[in-house]
Amino acid sequence: MSLINIAVVPVAGMGTRLLPATKSQPKEMLPVGRKPVVQYVVEELGQVGVERLLFITGPGKTSIENHFDLNHELIQTLRNEGKEELLDQLSFERASIQYFYTRQRQLLGLGHAILCAEPFVRNEPFVVALGDSIIGLTEKSRIVERMTDCFENQNADAVIAFQEVDPMAVHRYGIASPKEEGDVFEVADLIEKPPVDKAPSNLAVAARYILKPSIFDALKRTEPGAGGEIQLTDAIRILIKEGAKVYGVKLNDTNTRYDIGNFGSYFRAFTEFALADEKFGNEYRDYLRERLKKETDADHS
Repeated sequence: MSLINIAVVPVAGMGTRLLPATKSQPKEMLPVGRKPVVQYVVEELGQVGVERLLFITGPGKTSIENHFDLNHELIQTLRNEGKEELLDQLSFERASIQYFYTRQRQLLGLGHAILCAEPFVRNEPFVVALGDSIIGLTEKSRIVERMTDCFENQNADAVIAFQEVDPMAVHRYGIASPKEEGDVFEVADLIEKPPVDKAPSNLAVAARYILKPSIFDALKRTEPGAGGEIQLTDAIRILIKEGAKVYGVKLNDTNTRYDIGNFGSYFRAFTEFALADEKFGNEYRDYLRERLKKETDADHS
Protein backbone atom coordinates (compact mmCIF):
# COMPACT_ATOMS: atom_id res chain seq x y z
CA MET A 1 0.00 0.00 0.00
CA SER A 2 1.32 3.45 -0.92
CA LEU A 3 2.38 5.81 1.84
CA ILE A 4 0.71 8.68 -0.04
CA ASN A 5 -2.84 9.02 1.26
CA ILE A 6 -3.38 12.80 1.12
CA ALA A 7 -4.81 14.64 -1.88
CA VAL A 8 -5.33 18.33 -2.55
CA VAL A 9 -8.05 19.27 -5.04
CA PRO A 10 -8.11 22.95 -6.10
CA VAL A 11 -11.64 24.08 -7.00
CA ALA A 12 -11.49 27.82 -6.35
CA GLY A 13 -11.49 29.09 -9.96
CA MET A 14 -14.43 31.16 -11.17
CA GLY A 15 -14.99 29.28 -14.44
CA THR A 16 -15.53 32.46 -16.45
CA ARG A 17 -15.05 30.65 -19.78
CA LEU A 18 -18.20 28.66 -19.00
CA LEU A 19 -20.52 31.55 -18.23
CA PRO A 20 -23.48 31.76 -17.86
CA ALA A 21 -23.57 28.07 -16.81
CA THR A 22 -21.16 28.82 -13.97
CA LYS A 23 -22.76 32.02 -12.71
CA SER A 24 -24.44 30.29 -9.77
CA GLN A 25 -22.74 26.88 -9.68
CA PRO A 26 -19.09 25.79 -9.78
CA LYS A 27 -17.77 24.45 -13.07
CA GLU A 28 -16.60 21.43 -11.06
CA MET A 29 -20.26 20.62 -10.41
CA LEU A 30 -21.33 20.66 -14.06
CA PRO A 31 -22.67 17.22 -15.02
CA VAL A 32 -20.68 15.03 -17.40
CA GLY A 33 -22.84 12.03 -18.15
CA ARG A 34 -24.43 11.01 -14.84
CA LYS A 35 -22.06 12.73 -12.42
CA PRO A 36 -20.60 16.14 -11.73
CA VAL A 37 -17.00 16.62 -12.87
CA VAL A 38 -15.52 16.67 -9.36
CA GLN A 39 -17.13 13.36 -8.38
CA TYR A 40 -15.12 11.58 -11.08
CA VAL A 41 -11.96 13.18 -9.65
CA VAL A 42 -12.75 12.11 -6.09
CA GLU A 43 -13.65 8.56 -7.14
CA GLU A 44 -10.38 8.28 -9.04
CA LEU A 45 -8.46 9.30 -5.91
CA GLY A 46 -10.43 6.94 -3.71
CA GLN A 47 -9.45 4.02 -5.97
CA VAL A 48 -5.75 4.63 -5.27
CA GLY A 49 -6.00 4.78 -1.49
CA VAL A 50 -6.47 8.47 -0.72
CA GLU A 51 -7.90 8.77 2.80
CA ARG A 52 -7.78 12.52 3.44
CA LEU A 53 -8.81 15.00 0.78
CA LEU A 54 -8.55 18.78 1.03
CA PHE A 55 -10.60 20.95 -1.30
CA ILE A 56 -9.17 24.42 -1.92
CA THR A 57 -12.41 26.35 -2.39
CA GLY A 58 -13.56 29.89 -3.04
CA PRO A 59 -16.78 31.93 -3.08
CA GLY A 60 -19.82 30.11 -4.47
CA LYS A 61 -18.42 26.61 -3.97
CA THR A 62 -20.61 25.36 -1.11
CA SER A 63 -22.47 22.98 -3.44
CA ILE A 64 -19.28 20.90 -3.59
CA GLU A 65 -19.33 20.52 0.19
CA ASN A 66 -23.04 19.64 0.08
CA HIS A 67 -22.48 17.06 -2.64
CA PHE A 68 -20.04 15.01 -0.56
CA ASP A 69 -22.01 15.26 2.67
CA LEU A 70 -24.35 12.47 3.76
CA ASN A 71 -27.91 13.58 2.95
CA HIS A 72 -29.99 11.63 5.45
CA GLU A 73 -33.23 13.34 4.41
CA LEU A 74 -32.77 12.31 0.77
CA ILE A 75 -31.89 8.74 1.77
CA GLN A 76 -35.00 8.46 3.94
CA THR A 77 -37.20 9.93 1.19
CA LEU A 78 -35.95 7.37 -1.33
CA ARG A 79 -36.62 4.56 1.14
CA ASN A 80 -40.10 5.82 1.98
CA GLU A 81 -40.96 6.03 -1.72
CA GLY A 82 -39.64 2.54 -2.45
CA LYS A 83 -36.78 3.80 -4.62
CA GLU A 84 -34.10 1.64 -3.04
CA GLU A 85 -32.37 1.13 -6.40
CA LEU A 86 -31.53 4.84 -6.49
CA LEU A 87 -29.59 4.55 -3.23
CA ASP A 88 -26.78 2.88 -5.19
CA GLN A 89 -26.30 6.21 -6.97
CA LEU A 90 -25.36 7.75 -3.61
CA SER A 91 -22.74 5.14 -2.72
CA PHE A 92 -20.00 7.76 -3.17
CA GLU A 93 -21.26 9.41 0.04
CA ARG A 94 -20.06 6.37 1.98
CA ALA A 95 -16.51 6.33 0.58
CA SER A 96 -13.82 5.96 3.24
CA ILE A 97 -12.43 9.43 2.60
CA GLN A 98 -12.32 12.27 5.09
CA TYR A 99 -13.12 15.60 3.44
CA PHE A 100 -11.62 18.92 4.49
CA TYR A 101 -12.12 22.40 3.09
CA THR A 102 -10.17 25.64 3.14
CA ARG A 103 -10.63 28.92 1.29
CA GLN A 104 -8.23 30.44 -1.19
CA ARG A 105 -9.09 33.97 -0.14
CA GLN A 106 -7.40 35.55 -3.16
CA LEU A 107 -7.38 33.92 -6.59
CA LEU A 108 -3.64 34.23 -7.20
CA GLY A 109 -3.00 31.14 -9.28
CA LEU A 110 -2.60 27.39 -8.84
CA GLY A 111 0.66 27.78 -6.94
CA HIS A 112 -1.01 30.05 -4.41
CA ALA A 113 -3.86 27.54 -4.05
CA ILE A 114 -1.34 24.78 -3.25
CA LEU A 115 0.28 27.03 -0.64
CA CYS A 116 -3.08 27.16 1.14
CA ALA A 117 -2.69 23.41 1.78
CA GLU A 118 0.58 23.68 3.73
CA PRO A 119 -0.96 23.59 7.25
CA PHE A 120 -2.97 20.52 6.24
CA VAL A 121 -0.23 18.60 4.43
CA ARG A 122 2.60 19.44 6.86
CA ASN A 123 5.53 17.10 6.15
CA GLU A 124 3.88 14.42 4.02
CA PRO A 125 3.95 13.87 0.25
CA PHE A 126 0.62 14.49 -1.43
CA VAL A 127 -1.34 14.23 -4.68
CA VAL A 128 -2.67 17.29 -6.46
CA ALA A 129 -5.63 16.64 -8.77
CA LEU A 130 -7.25 19.56 -10.54
CA GLY A 131 -10.97 19.50 -9.83
CA ASP A 132 -12.03 20.39 -13.39
CA SER A 133 -10.16 17.60 -15.19
CA ILE A 134 -11.30 13.99 -15.51
CA ILE A 135 -8.72 11.34 -16.43
CA GLY A 136 -10.21 8.37 -18.28
CA LEU A 137 -13.79 7.41 -19.00
CA THR A 138 -14.18 5.72 -15.61
CA GLU A 139 -12.90 6.32 -12.09
CA LYS A 140 -10.51 3.37 -12.54
CA SER A 141 -7.76 5.49 -14.09
CA ARG A 142 -4.30 4.16 -13.16
CA ILE A 143 -2.37 7.37 -13.77
CA VAL A 144 -1.98 8.31 -10.07
CA GLU A 145 -1.02 4.72 -9.26
CA ARG A 146 1.67 4.81 -11.97
CA MET A 147 2.85 8.20 -10.71
CA THR A 148 3.05 6.88 -7.15
CA ASP A 149 5.17 3.93 -8.29
CA CYS A 150 7.53 6.34 -10.03
CA PHE A 151 7.63 8.66 -7.00
CA GLU A 152 8.60 5.83 -4.67
CA ASN A 153 10.91 3.89 -6.99
CA GLN A 154 12.88 6.97 -8.06
CA ASN A 155 12.75 8.74 -4.68
CA ALA A 156 11.45 11.70 -6.66
CA ASP A 157 10.75 15.18 -5.36
CA ALA A 158 7.84 15.59 -7.78
CA VAL A 159 6.04 13.54 -10.42
CA ILE A 160 3.83 15.14 -13.06
CA ALA A 161 1.34 13.61 -15.48
CA PHE A 162 1.81 14.62 -19.12
CA GLN A 163 -0.25 14.19 -22.25
CA GLU A 164 0.79 14.47 -25.87
CA VAL A 165 -0.93 17.43 -27.56
CA ASP A 166 -1.03 18.82 -31.07
CA PRO A 167 2.39 20.46 -31.64
CA MET A 168 0.59 23.58 -32.87
CA ALA A 169 -1.24 23.86 -29.50
CA VAL A 170 1.78 23.82 -27.17
CA HIS A 171 1.47 27.58 -26.54
CA ARG A 172 -1.59 26.85 -24.39
CA TYR A 173 0.14 24.53 -21.90
CA GLY A 174 3.04 23.95 -19.56
CA ILE A 175 5.42 21.83 -21.66
CA ALA A 176 8.07 19.35 -20.54
CA SER A 177 11.67 19.30 -21.66
CA PRO A 178 12.39 15.58 -21.09
CA LYS A 179 15.87 14.21 -20.47
CA GLU A 180 15.02 11.00 -22.33
CA GLU A 181 12.18 9.36 -24.25
CA GLY A 182 9.72 6.93 -22.74
CA ASP A 183 6.45 6.67 -20.84
CA VAL A 184 8.36 7.58 -17.66
CA PHE A 185 11.12 10.16 -17.95
CA GLU A 186 13.12 12.65 -15.91
CA VAL A 187 12.15 16.28 -16.54
CA ALA A 188 15.03 18.62 -17.40
CA ASP A 189 12.81 21.72 -17.45
CA LEU A 190 9.24 22.97 -17.65
CA ILE A 191 8.31 25.76 -20.04
CA GLU A 192 5.04 27.62 -19.46
CA LYS A 193 3.17 28.24 -22.73
CA PRO A 194 6.18 28.30 -25.09
CA PRO A 195 5.94 29.59 -28.67
CA VAL A 196 5.32 26.78 -31.12
CA ASP A 197 8.78 27.10 -32.67
CA LYS A 198 10.55 27.00 -29.28
CA ALA A 199 8.69 24.19 -27.51
CA PRO A 200 11.05 21.39 -26.38
CA SER A 201 8.33 18.74 -26.87
CA ASN A 202 4.57 18.31 -27.22
CA LEU A 203 4.19 16.86 -23.71
CA ALA A 204 1.74 19.03 -21.78
CA VAL A 205 1.09 19.03 -18.03
CA ALA A 206 -2.07 16.96 -17.44
CA ALA A 207 -3.74 18.01 -14.18
CA ARG A 208 -2.15 15.45 -11.81
CA TYR A 209 0.92 15.90 -9.61
CA ILE A 210 2.62 14.16 -6.70
CA LEU A 211 4.71 16.54 -4.61
CA LYS A 212 6.97 16.51 -1.60
CA PRO A 213 6.43 19.26 1.01
CA SER A 214 9.58 20.96 -0.30
CA ILE A 215 7.28 22.49 -2.92
CA PHE A 216 5.97 24.93 -0.29
CA ASP A 217 9.35 26.60 0.22
CA ALA A 218 9.78 26.84 -3.56
CA LEU A 219 6.32 28.39 -3.91
CA LYS A 220 7.18 31.01 -1.31
CA ARG A 221 10.21 31.95 -3.39
CA THR A 222 8.31 32.02 -6.69
CA GLU A 223 7.90 35.45 -8.24
CA PRO A 224 4.31 36.28 -9.24
CA GLY A 225 3.66 36.36 -12.97
CA ALA A 226 0.90 37.95 -15.03
CA GLY A 227 -2.02 39.13 -12.91
CA GLY A 228 0.02 38.56 -9.75
CA GLU A 229 -0.48 34.81 -10.03
CA ILE A 230 1.95 32.28 -8.56
CA GLN A 231 2.40 29.39 -10.95
CA LEU A 232 3.06 25.84 -9.73
CA THR A 233 5.20 25.12 -12.80
CA ASP A 234 7.51 28.03 -11.88
CA ALA A 235 7.99 26.59 -8.39
CA ILE A 236 8.76 23.14 -9.82
CA ARG A 237 11.35 24.78 -12.11
CA ILE A 238 13.03 26.20 -9.01
CA LEU A 239 13.24 22.68 -7.57
CA ILE A 240 14.72 21.33 -10.81
CA LYS A 241 17.36 24.08 -10.95
CA GLU A 242 18.33 23.29 -7.35
CA GLY A 243 18.91 19.64 -8.19
CA ALA A 244 15.58 18.07 -7.27
CA LYS A 245 14.51 14.96 -9.15
CA VAL A 246 11.31 15.60 -11.11
CA TYR A 247 9.77 12.90 -13.28
CA GLY A 248 7.02 12.77 -15.86
CA VAL A 249 4.55 9.97 -16.52
CA LYS A 250 2.71 9.97 -19.83
CA LEU A 251 -1.01 9.29 -20.07
CA ASN A 252 -1.72 6.21 -22.15
CA ASP A 253 -4.51 5.64 -24.67
CA THR A 254 -7.01 4.56 -21.99
CA ASN A 255 -6.37 7.64 -19.84
CA THR A 256 -7.59 10.52 -21.98
CA ARG A 257 -7.78 13.82 -20.12
CA TYR A 258 -11.14 15.60 -20.22
CA ASP A 259 -10.50 19.23 -19.29
CA ILE A 260 -13.78 21.00 -18.50
CA GLY A 261 -12.31 24.43 -19.14
CA ASN A 262 -14.47 25.75 -21.99
CA PHE A 263 -17.68 24.86 -23.76
CA GLY A 264 -15.94 23.04 -26.62
CA SER A 265 -14.15 20.59 -24.31
CA TYR A 266 -17.20 20.33 -22.05
CA PHE A 267 -19.52 19.36 -24.93
CA ARG A 268 -17.03 16.74 -26.18
CA ALA A 269 -16.61 15.28 -22.69
CA PHE A 270 -20.35 15.08 -22.08
CA THR A 271 -20.88 13.34 -25.41
CA GLU A 272 -18.17 10.73 -24.78
CA PHE A 273 -19.45 9.91 -21.30
CA ALA A 274 -23.06 9.79 -22.51
CA LEU A 275 -22.10 7.40 -25.32
CA ALA A 276 -20.31 5.17 -22.78
CA ASP A 277 -23.34 5.00 -20.48
CA GLU A 278 -24.37 1.36 -19.95
CA LYS A 279 -28.10 2.07 -19.95
CA PHE A 280 -28.56 5.00 -22.34
CA GLY A 281 -25.39 4.96 -24.46
CA ASN A 282 -26.76 2.92 -27.37
CA GLU A 283 -29.99 4.91 -27.47
CA TYR A 284 -28.02 8.16 -27.48
CA ARG A 285 -25.73 6.85 -30.23
CA ASP A 286 -28.75 5.99 -32.40
CA TYR A 287 -30.14 9.47 -31.80
CA LEU A 288 -26.88 11.13 -32.85
CA ARG A 289 -26.66 9.00 -36.00
CA GLU A 290 -30.19 9.93 -36.99
CA ARG A 291 -29.64 13.58 -36.13
CA LEU A 292 -26.42 13.78 -38.18
CA LYS A 293 -28.04 11.92 -41.07
CA LYS A 294 -30.84 14.49 -41.20
CA GLU A 295 -28.27 17.30 -41.27
CA THR A 296 -26.30 15.59 -44.04
CA ASP A 297 -29.44 14.98 -46.08
CA ALA A 298 -30.48 18.61 -45.60
CA ASP A 299 -27.06 19.84 -46.78
CA HIS A 300 -27.32 17.73 -49.95
CA SER A 301 -30.89 18.71 -50.81
